Amino acid sequence: MRPSLAPVAVLAGLALLVSACSSDQPESAPPGQPSTTGTPGATKTPASPDSMPNSPSVPPTPAGPPMLTKILQQPVDGQHVVTQQRKYLVTRGSDDAGITTVTDRASKRVVVKHVPPAGFVAQSPVVIDDQWALIEDIRDAGPDPEIRAYRYDLSTGKSVDLASQKALPRISEPEIGAADGTFAYSSTDAKRRSCLVIAELASLKARTVDCVADPGYVADPVVSADSVTFSEITSPQTTRRCKRLLTAPLAGGAAKPVVAAKNCIQWSGASLRGATVWSEIGASDPDQYQSTGYVRETAGGSARSIGPIVTDTIVACGNWIHWEVRTVTEGVERFQLQRWQPGLGRPQHIYATPPDAAVTPPTCQDGNLIFEVAHLGAGSKYTEALQVTTA
Repeated sequence: MRPSLAPVAVLAGLALLVSACSSDQPESAPPGQPSTTGTPGATKTPASPDSMPNSPSVPPTPAGPPMLTKILQQPVDGQHVVTQQRKYLVTRGSDDAGITTVTDRASKRVVVKHVPPAGFVAQSPVVIDDQWALIEDIRDAGPDPEIRAYRYDLSTGKSVDLASQKALPRISEPEIGAADGTFAYSSTDAKRRSCLVIAELASLKARTVDCVADPGYVADPVVSADSVTFSEITSPQTTRRCKRLLTAPLAGGAAKPVVAAKNCIQWSGASLRGATVWSEIGASDPDQYQSTGYVRETAGGSARSIGPIVTDTIVACGNWIHWEVRTVTEGVERFQLQRWQPGLGRPQHIYATPPDAAVTPPTCQDGNLIFEVAHLGAGSKYTEALQVTTA
């Protein structure tokens, strides 16, 4: 784990939730983490998006606004939703280490209670399918940083340290991108190159997508239904440092660059059906929490700006690519959740926070977008986890 890459350790409780409001974020990992998903009988409300026509070449958009489902409401120092899968709800506690709990949604039985080893803290996300869950811990303090990952059998609750699985390359950077049971991460090969690996949670079969010679490295993988988008950082810690995006199909094939619109530092992005949304910043930009978003509908198409994006919040889910936008009006800070799909002329607004609220970057599970809102204004302070269906 290289010292120039600040890990995205999931901080518990209030620190985790208000991290979206901080303005000084490290390169490979801005704002905080958890996620969310739905329980039977949860409240549903329209999200009121802007209406836009669809291109005949893209899947039809459901009639009316998308529905928001409230999954869980807790005190700020309570449990936080990491993700919700068809069978399981994953939450993380506000304790210092971030104890992770996997609960059977039907029986309410706790099937996994993962306590990080001493000195380690929990790291998002949790990769999960109907049978398995991958939980990652990180120790980044002190002279000996380390990443550990465990695969739990959800039928027995037993875990295996993934470092003992010889066929699976070791995780060398803390960021993991995931979509359902497929995940992508960085590893270091025998030539000391940093490589992007795609793996299947159920079989642990893996393939190497792309490698960068030391001291360069790959980071920030974002997995969609059909592709993985990731960063290559070259000449780190020099004035020639560059961070470019590439995308590769999950089904196999070479990674191809996402041509930058303006800046050498492409922070993060997501690709879906050949289209890509990404963000860029300049190396000298004073506020790297905000970046400029761009969209390109095809690999060889022209790039067009979609305005400011909260850095490192872009995720593909269902038929859409989503991200967060921060606005300040008369000193009042608010956040919006926006989405776009190929064929649309402009993004849709699907959620806006009230004043004095922070929001976590969204994640995707089973075609559902999940995020958590911390209400921090006067009166009672609480968090609520919300889910948006994205089919």
